[in-house]
Amino acid sequence: MDWTLFWPKKPLPLFSASEEESIVNAIVLAEQKTSAEIRVHIGKQKKVVDVVSVASQSFNSLGMHKTAERNGVLIFLLPKSKQFAIIGDKGINSKVDGLEWVEIRNQMQVHFQQEEFLKGVIHGIEKAGSLLSRYFKPNKSNPNELRNALSQDA
Repeated sequence: MDWTLFWPKKPLPLFSASEEESIVNAIVLAEQKTSAEIRVHIGKQKKVVDVVSVASQSFNSLGMHKTAERNGVLIFLLPKSKQFAIIGDKGINSKVDGLEWVEIRNQMQVHFQQEEFLKGVIHGIEKAGSLLSRYFKPNKSNPNELRNALSQDA
């Protein structure tokens, strides 16, 4: 008998509830150093040809372009296809050298290859926060313009 037919189709979550809380805490700490906004999103797509294009679609659908300084950053994960991307809005891209994002991405990938997904994501958040703090200093009120919660495709 094929027992797999009786297992739910939905895969296990990439992160436990406590790990998600750790990610949110890392975002909060990183955003205290900058006026920029950081989000983490988990997509459900299988292998895609252009992960950056898919990440850009999610960036827009999440409303990340609606920050006052156009300084949102998305860490986009596709666990089913083992792909990910880091993308920033216009305000960030006009100031931050793309090679700095490649370096952060490469550091995250080392963790992912060792199946340290939480460490990789938190590392990316922390490095993004440090990088963004050079260009986008927190202002007096430093409003939280975007939700810090981890989001994922339905």
